[in-house]
Formats: sequence, C-alpha cells, structure tokens
Amino acid sequence: MVKPVKVMFQGSMGHNLAGRMDLPIGPVRAYALFAHCFTCSKDIFAAKHIASELSNQGIAVLRFDFTGLGSSQGEFANTNFSSNIEDLLQAVAFMRASYQAPAILIGHSLGGAAVLSAAHKIPEAEAVVTIGAPSDVKHVLNNFEAHIDDIKQKGEVDVQLTGRSFKIKKQFIDDLEKSSVIDGAKVMNKALMIMHSPIDDVVGIENAGNIFVAAKHPKSFISLDKADHLLTNSDDAIYVAKTISAWVMRFVDNNMDKSIAEQKGVVVKETGQGKFQNLAFSGKHHIFADEPVQLGGLDSGPGPYDFLAISLAACTSMTLRMYATFKKIDLGRISVEVNHNKIYAKDCQDCLQDVRKNGGKIDHFERIIYIESDLDEVLQNKVLEIADKCPVHKTLENRNSVATRVGLKKQ
Repeated sequence: MVKPVKVMFQGSMGHNLAGRMDLPIGPVRAYALFAHCFTCSKDIFAAKHIASELSNQGIAVLRFDFTGLGSSQGEFANTNFSSNIEDLLQAVAFMRASYQAPAILIGHSLGGAAVLSAAHKIPEAEAVVTIGAPSDVKHVLNNFEAHIDDIKQKGEVDVQLTGRSFKIKKQFIDDLEKSSVIDGAKVMNKALMIMHSPIDDVVGIENAGNIFVAAKHPKSFISLDKADHLLTNSDDAIYVAKTISAWVMRFVDNNMDKSIAEQKGVVVKETGQGKFQNLAFSGKHHIFADEPVQLGGLDSGPGPYDFLAISLAACTSMTLRMYATFKKIDLGRISVEVNHNKIYAKDCQDCLQDVRKNGGKIDHFERIIYIESDLDEVLQNKVLEIADKCPVHKTLENRNSVATRVGLKKQ
C-alpha cells in the first residue's frame, strides 16, 4: 500500500471536509467509499485497518470525516443524519470527478445506516457493506437517552459521548425520528453484505436481522463472532477487510472507468488536490504525477521530466534483459539510474555535431547502468551498445512529432 493521500472537498453545508485516499500499488481493482461511525473519524482504528487491508487487495478506499468531526470544518451541533447522507453524496461526487465513482460503499455503525440510505442515489455503486449498522437510526438516541427531555425543552444540551463533549440540538433528534434506514435498504437494489457481531453491546444483532429481511437479494450475512462494536482487535479488522475484498469482486466489474479503459494511450487528469497533482492512467495501471513542494506541488508523485527519465531507465533495463536472456548471459540484477538537467548544446560531448552547433540549452539525460555480475571490458562495451538500442533512447534522440487537438471534456 502507498501512503494515504490527503484530500479535501466541500461538504453538504459548504465546509471543507478532510479525507484520505488509500491507493494500492499496481492496478486498482475497484474504488470504495468508507463511512465512519457516530462521533468517530476517518482515522478510527477500524477504518485505518480496513482501508489499509483493502488497498493491499487492490481496492482504493476514500475515508473522510463528516462535517464537524475529525479534521473537517463545521460545527457538529448543526449536523444531523440527513446532512451526513448529503456529505456522503458529496464525497461520491468528489471521487467521480477526481478518481472514479465508488463501486463499493462501506459503512460502520451509523455510517452503515448512511450508506444504506444513500445507496439508491449512487448509480455506479454495485455493492454495499455494513458493519455493526443499526436498522433504525433512532438507536443513536440510546447514547444520550437521559438528556433527551432536556434537549427537547432547551433546544440544545452538551452531552458526553466517547469521553468528549458534544452539543446536541433538538433538530438532530427530530431528523433521526423521521429517517428510515429500512426504506433505503428496500429500494437500493445493490448486492448487500451485512457484517455484525452477535455480542455487539452497542448495536444489537437483531438490527442485522431487520436489515437482512428488508433488503433484496443478492444479500449475505457474516457473523463477526467475538468482535466488539468498534473492531478494536486488529485481527477482526483485517478479517473484515479480507472478507469484503473477496466478496465484492463477485459483483464489481473491473476497476477502470470505461472512458479510460477504451483509450489506447495514457490518460492524465487533475485530481483537484494541490496545484499540480494529476492521476495518470495507463490501461489498468495508475500513478500520481506532481511537482515538488518548493515548486508549489504536493510532491505526491514524479514530475513530467521524472517520467521521461523513468521511461528511459525502464526501457534500458528491459532491453538489456531481453538481450541477456536471448544470449544466455548472466548479468545478475540490472538497475539503471537516469538524471536529467539542462545544459548548453556546445557543452554536450555526446551530442551530434549539428546539435552542438545549434547553440542554446538542450535536455541532457545521464544514464548509469549497474550490473551485479562482473563484466569484462568487451561485455561492458556490449552493454553500452545494447542500451543505445533501447526504443525510448532512440525516440529521445530522434526528431519527433506531437499532434494536439481539443477533445470533449472527460469527467
């Protein structure tokens, strides 16, 4: 798994919401959106473990903080279950614009109720997973049952939840009382997996039964055996993640956005994060392109000239490997270092005479080939000769053509 990428997008109330995108190394099999539990954050133990394990399985996961929680802006007191659903839909819109709309929706506890309620509004979603989710969001009132009368009379009251003080307003209770999770489960028409612990003392196991009965097939139930509500045991969190990964691939198509998959070349699009960050797609593969922090970027990926250097280095290594295999030469492991800079043409000792006469600055790539085996002088010279036959090497040295046109906007 690569280091999670920090993202920011606007929530339902106009505040900036903080999120993290856990992207796997290599092809993305699917994109998922994770909604956390009541008064929790994207960085809760279970969320981090599940996102990490799913990324190891090739599933990219966005986890974010709802308005007023974690690192997101806004006041928790002004939020309610309906605004959480709208925040979730805003997260989907962000993924749709910057990466790809989620094919998988995962919700933990009240987050599970939120994804059940929002799923029918997300056409790209194919599968929904709930973990310890309540079948009735009024279940949340159990967290501050002793304060409900005061809240209704005074309009708002500070209550202690998970060791912290939260301001709860009457509108929050009113919104819960009119919301229906079961109605969402009935109409979402997505594959559903319900994960619940039979000893969950926060959200009872009967909630899983109610959701299961309401939902249409295909639907599955997975017992989490001895797990607690927050999945504080890492083994439980990893088991949940691996089970989700195995289950969803039955219902989720290959990861790639169809418009990207149909392209024959490379597609690069801005993510909306930072000043320069782009996500480059090559078939089913992806990688960030960016600029260093000192140039105004996030330093989340190689820069454009770095990609050129990577192309030359990779092509050189592959060309040498093909030659060594064909000639049955033991070169050991090959590594290639390429450095790029600008130099004056007249100072280029390796350039052709007509290039040196042109004057001005040119792009100069210095390539160093490291071979594990001991090579005599004859074989060293042969390595240099074959390296120069690398197709990218020839492309960089030849006169080339770039044809540009304006195409339709890609979302």
